[in-house]
Amino acid sequence: MTNKTTDIRTTADQVQGPAIRVQGLEKSFKQLHVLRGVDFDVTRGSIFALLGSNGAGKTTAVRILSTLLKADAGTASVNGFDVATRAADVRESTSLTGQFAAVDEILSGRENLVLVAKLRHLRDPDKTADELLERFSLTDAAARKVSTYSGGMRRRLDIAMSLIGNPPVIFLDEPTTGLDPQGRLEVWRAVKDLAANGTTVLLTTQHLDEAEQLADQIAILHEGRIIVNGTLTELKQLLPPAKVEYVEKQPTLEDVFLAVVGKDGKEDDALNDRSAG
Repeated sequence: MTNKTTDIRTTADQVQGPAIRVQGLEKSFKQLHVLRGVDFDVTRGSIFALLGSNGAGKTTAVRILSTLLKADAGTASVNGFDVATRAADVRESTSLTGQFAAVDEILSGRENLVLVAKLRHLRDPDKTADELLERFSLTDAAARKVSTYSGGMRRRLDIAMSLIGNPPVIFLDEPTTGLDPQGRLEVWRAVKDLAANGTTVLLTTQHLDEAEQLADQIAILHEGRIIVNGTLTELKQLLPPAKVEYVEKQPTLEDVFLAVVGKDGKEDDALNDRSAG
């Protein structure tokens, strides 16, 4: 009876506490100190961006949180489970999408999803695949081989595969690596969708605009330490107040790109007619 009471209480704490909690995390590879005492919490249902340059320790932190690597010191919990002592429960609660899409190019998009659903022993793999294809706007390309997909489509399929089994926490390690501008925008929409549906997202990135566009909370990791952590508004307040000056605003390259190709990836006929004339 005592064990059952403890389990119920633990479950309640998991729901109330942060989705991810990291305290004093350290990791070294021989003489190279990669993480030097990292601390942060991630609120449930939010997008948390771990921002830093190459070599800052972002991927190492994600590998520890996903139980692929053991920390030298400190503690970390995911969905209320300690990554060191409850690794199996952490793996049940999470999904990891690496820097490059892990999809089978010989299979179609639908076949990839059905395969993973069967491996996870879901009752209705076909229904799960169809629902995810619709959610990620891939229904029209469902029967095509993944080798014919664009970079953005492959990444969206990769993220969809990560959601099979409904993990409450998903790790996205530099999800837009190697994508063109349109592909990046497609992935951004997919990530925002995840949080809107209640999934907690920990996103690593070295792109400032990506963190600015997506994250509810941003932590800057530099030389193995979190040097600042807060919302975008809070981080901006660290700088002196902006001076008000009149500047003629010119369209950015992103404005031009979206105007030419259209926000949905289709060409803007009106603009093309104007340029042709």
